[in-house]
Amino acid sequence: MSPVVHIVDDDPRVLAALGRCLRADGLEVTLSGSPDEFLARYDADTAGCVVLDLHMPGMDGLALQQLFGERGQAPVMIFVSGDADVSSCAQAMRAGAVDFLTKPVDAAVLLEAVMRGIDADACARIRRSGEQGAVQRYQCLTPRERQVLPHVISGRLNKQIAADLGISLKTTKVHRSRIMVKFGVRSVAALVRLAELAHVDPGGG
Repeated sequence: MSPVVHIVDDDPRVLAALGRCLRADGLEVTLSGSPDEFLARYDADTAGCVVLDLHMPGMDGLALQQLFGERGQAPVMIFVSGDADVSSCAQAMRAGAVDFLTKPVDAAVLLEAVMRGIDADACARIRRSGEQGAVQRYQCLTPRERQVLPHVISGRLNKQIAADLGISLKTTKVHRSRIMVKFGVRSVAALVRLAELAHVDPGGG
């Protein structure tokens, strides 16, 4: 199942804009106009992260973060705000937020933060499930994907992998993409960490 990015903001225009930005990059997104609406649809078993506004009527972003902290296993959170103070930012980061962005949010900056959030969530889920979780994901790979994986985590470029394995560049890109999806990550750095847990030898390709 693909990671889901949950966006929580009481401003419909901001909510829609952030959603369009992330969907344009192929991400699955849910939109919630309040923390209560988000809580009603949130499933802790679904991978991903949360992008939420700091100041909202009723329960604000920090209160929502605290609520999850009290429950344990809080989702990975990225805060956005147009008028954040240093104290609020520091509080959010101390409680585990991966980033604190200022409105209006630059699309590239938002996407980078979300990628880090998805990777952090994937690694946290693997850590909770232990080595077995990483091994299970590795076992979901096809024989060819298992051949490609060591090349990817050793830093080889797609064209180098294609030449090494005698396959087309397009096929290499497809295998690489499917490996990332099956491990639930968006960066090679996160893939390396999970491959290590699964005892994949970077020189084993």
